[in-house]
Amino acid sequence: MHPSATQISDKLFVAPQPDLADFPDLAAAGFVGVISNRPANEQPGQPSPAAERHAADEGGLSFHFIPVTASTITEADVRAFQKAVSEVSGPVFAHCKSGVRAASLHAIGEVLDGRLAQQDLADLSTKWGVDLSIAAKWLARDAERRPRVKGFFDPRTFSVQYVVSDPATHQCAIIDPVLDFDERSGSITTTSADAILRYVAEEKLTVQWILDTHPHADHLSSAHDLREKTGAPTAIGAHVREVQRLWQVIYNWPELKTDGSQWDRLFEDGERFTIGTIDAQVLFSPGHTLSSITYLIGDAAFVHDTFFMPDSGTARADFPGGSAEQLWDSLQAILALPEDTRLFTGHDYQPLGRAPRWESTVGEQKARNIQLAGVDKPAFIGARQARDRSLPMPKLILQALQVNIMGGRLPEPESNGRRYLRLPIDAFGEVSWET
Repeated sequence: MHPSATQISDKLFVAPQPDLADFPDLAAAGFVGVISNRPANEQPGQPSPAAERHAADEGGLSFHFIPVTASTITEADVRAFQKAVSEVSGPVFAHCKSGVRAASLHAIGEVLDGRLAQQDLADLSTKWGVDLSIAAKWLARDAERRPRVKGFFDPRTFSVQYVVSDPATHQCAIIDPVLDFDERSGSITTTSADAILRYVAEEKLTVQWILDTHPHADHLSSAHDLREKTGAPTAIGAHVREVQRLWQVIYNWPELKTDGSQWDRLFEDGERFTIGTIDAQVLFSPGHTLSSITYLIGDAAFVHDTFFMPDSGTARADFPGGSAEQLWDSLQAILALPEDTRLFTGHDYQPLGRAPRWESTVGEQKARNIQLAGVDKPAFIGARQARDRSLPMPKLILQALQVNIMGGRLPEPESNGRRYLRLPIDAFGEVSWET
């Protein structure tokens, strides 16, 4: 269909980077969609994602941006690639610098889904004329990782929820689950939580823990709902009591218990526990909030809203009780972990329109985080505070906090049987407005 493209499947063709002038030819050749697997600014002179998207739109082609490098491919990238191919109604032109990364994403997905045996990669490499060593190395490394981590992205709140499991015992923990809330109608559903429970059932897992990293400001927690459905205990950091006392004043809520008794376990800094046979440890990571903690489970750290992905930087530190200085210290403590420690973030806002991503490593964050690499503490604090002054408050902060400081419990029904949320007026003084 195109002289530079190698056919990989009925729908998928991979190729080196095309010029923008080639996009009309792609449409004329019968392609329906384009996938770019090349990070922005990887090489001087390459077309930007925005320019490629515009050229695709002009040619009537769909466009997906799923940037990866050989060392940063994650399962989220593989699944995003599969989804992009499946959603397009006809042939797809996927490219990177040479086509190798695009072919590797496809091959990894085929092995993960059982349609291809890992030992067949060498024959496929010869058949396609594409080096699949990246895929082989990724699969070998993935097979050794403990724990197993499944991320669930919620596009409404840009939140990531996790099921973290021990393959040896099939015990698991659910981390930062979302309770779906529509602020316009006041409607609540358990769609996100139910998807997690379906995965747990399909994988024959037993829920051992329901863990929150902190009381979230941008979504409601479904921890209590999942506790009711699974019987698993809930846990959060012990400093949540300080958050409760802070918000008790903001909500003028004298009846609120501020002893953390809404959770089954309050973790102190350094406290240890297990998920199946996998050791876990709690790291106190304040800055984003007073009570933020990191869960270090095997070779994986769940860093909530401290780190975002390297192309997004770090979390804000201007919520009540937040501190840019404390956030810096927490970030440095996480960066002191081994370089190959996997870091799983709590949000992804998809810069440049790329597909959602949520997994990085300590080494990757050190080298590439746009707000940390080559920056000292004073510079970080100044930039973080300046950035925070320009940000509007999360649209659900006042709704979410009164549920989340209760461990995900909704307000009690009133005399008419309905539940009501409280919205204090001017709780934060002068803030940026979202337009």
